[in-house]
Amino acid sequence: MRWRHLWGAFGVAAMVLAGVGGPSRAPAQTANFHPCNAQPALPICQHGYGRRVAAARWGAAPAPLDPDASAQAPLVTRDPAKEIEKLKSAAIFVKDMDTSDVLFARGEDVVRPIASIVKLMTALVVVDAGLPMDELIAIDASDVDVPSELPSRLAVGARLSRADLLHLALTSSENSAAHALGRTYPGGMEAFVEAMNAQAKALGMEDSRFVEPVGLSNENVSSARDLARLIHAASGRTLIRAFTTDARYSIEGRTFRNTNMLVGRPHWEILASKTGTTREAGDCLVMMVRLGGRNLAMVLLDAQGMSGARFGDAVRLRRVLDSRMAAK
Repeated sequence: MRWRHLWGAFGVAAMVLAGVGGPSRAPAQTANFHPCNAQPALPICQHGYGRRVAAARWGAAPAPLDPDASAQAPLVTRDPAKEIEKLKSAAIFVKDMDTSDVLFARGEDVVRPIASIVKLMTALVVVDAGLPMDELIAIDASDVDVPSELPSRLAVGARLSRADLLHLALTSSENSAAHALGRTYPGGMEAFVEAMNAQAKALGMEDSRFVEPVGLSNENVSSARDLARLIHAASGRTLIRAFTTDARYSIEGRTFRNTNMLVGRPHWEILASKTGTTREAGDCLVMMVRLGGRNLAMVLLDAQGMSGARFGDAVRLRRVLDSRMAAK
């Protein structure tokens, strides 16, 4: 068993409560899939009528919002141990990317599907290829017909710049935009997937494998430890950093909102982020955040429970980390 170094004297208690140790192989739970659970910022989820329509279409009522995910949730705690007990994510990894200190770890080496977190790798490949961002790309039927439970908001024939597609893929996790980016890569989709895996190897992501650029295939897999490397690399690219931290993006008269509820909130300095959700992957969130003068990679995979549980977990972790900083 490899012990994980946690923060300060609180570390031993945290390890006992969080179950830190060797890789956990517990199977993922079945998520209560509903688009308003996965992406509360979707326009359809903002009004009662839209929520009822979504419930009829997907056959599951949206769960209540995790109170720790709400905008009014406090960011302080007097009981860090209790916060750890409430964590709902199967895999959690928090690392100071400047010092390599691991601040929290649970199930960080388990290899699992990662849903739309894949789009971060899609973005890295596109940006690093130096492709012209002003080039117009037409959405075709293959982009719209990806096997998603959420309908595409882009119409076949729509012409958008590569920058617009990248923006939509990262801000609102638009599947058809990510597919179009892979389809139009030099050499086509096969070459794009090869580039994704080559990039993963270059980053030292030994647990990761990519088969498509959208994130809908369960064969796109990684570990929380690997994803800390990915979000750190992504945060170093200006476009990715800007697009993932936009609260919303408007184009052609439509507004696309960020799927990360924490983006744009006061007292959160988010450097880069991405969400992901499928039935098998559960609700996932990766972020680079600036906290207490430290650049932290925060990875939360397969969060279960109420709507926004992954965001609630991020708040709970923030409370724990802040409490340790205040005690120093």
